[in-house]
Amino acid sequence: MSAGNGAAVRSRAAYLWALPPVALLALFFLYPLALVVQQSLQPDTGGTSLEPYADVLASAAFREALWTTVWLALAATAGCLVLGFALALVIAFVPFPGARAVARFVDVFLSFPSFLITLALLFVYGTVGMANGAWTDLTGDAEGPFRFLTTPWGVLLAEITYFTPFVMRPLLAAFSQLDTAQIEAAGSLGARAPRIARQIILPEALPALAAGGSLVLVLCLNEFGIVLFTGAKGVTTLPTLVYGKAILESDYPGACVVAVVNVLISVGLYGLYRVVSRRARA
Repeated sequence: MSAGNGAAVRSRAAYLWALPPVALLALFFLYPLALVVQQSLQPDTGGTSLEPYADVLASAAFREALWTTVWLALAATAGCLVLGFALALVIAFVPFPGARAVARFVDVFLSFPSFLITLALLFVYGTVGMANGAWTDLTGDAEGPFRFLTTPWGVLLAEITYFTPFVMRPLLAAFSQLDTAQIEAAGSLGARAPRIARQIILPEALPALAAGGSLVLVLCLNEFGIVLFTGAKGVTTLPTLVYGKAILESDYPGACVVAVVNVLISVGLYGLYRVVSRRARA
């Protein structure tokens, strides 16, 4: 067998090996997605048109949900970046007993479901949570003052609490590869910790911060469990709007329109995340 024929056989074998995963991907992901797109183009009146898109995009509910989704995602990402950077600095550069255990716990935390964190916050700050219980015991009031969990600020707190480790993980990996000679030299010359963090550590951490922040932005944009479990009144994001239209209103074309918009935004942000991650590894 010639070299050319051997290469052709190997090429055909590679295509054959690729067919099963491609077929599974098409069956379990692309086909349902195609059905969602198809349903979004079929109004209740019948036929195929862009009428569902016109109706949904022109509605005040969609604009409010889009704005709420965007500002919550941006605010949560900013909070995660600031808090994650500060916590990663402490774990990586401040010697204290149990630092390695805390770093390992960050890895474990990433596997927790989001509703579990929200449930824990409800136990602490909920209407009948520990904080309100302690307040009523001390003051004798009928109700405690902690009611922010049912507001957008409660959703924001829960998202920052849950997603901060997603920023800390790449930062800790970046800090582990950081040359400490510059830090030691700056410290020996009298530079204080804030200046060292700002001028030496932060520039080296920017790629990891960008990668972690991009990932958190995508995750916050699609977060459903936190918003649902906090029970925040008047807080409607794009995922919860999809749920409301499909389950509560039985408006399946409208729900599919919102889902398509959400997917497009998510794919765009995921592309940004991949670009930033690739540059961070370079």
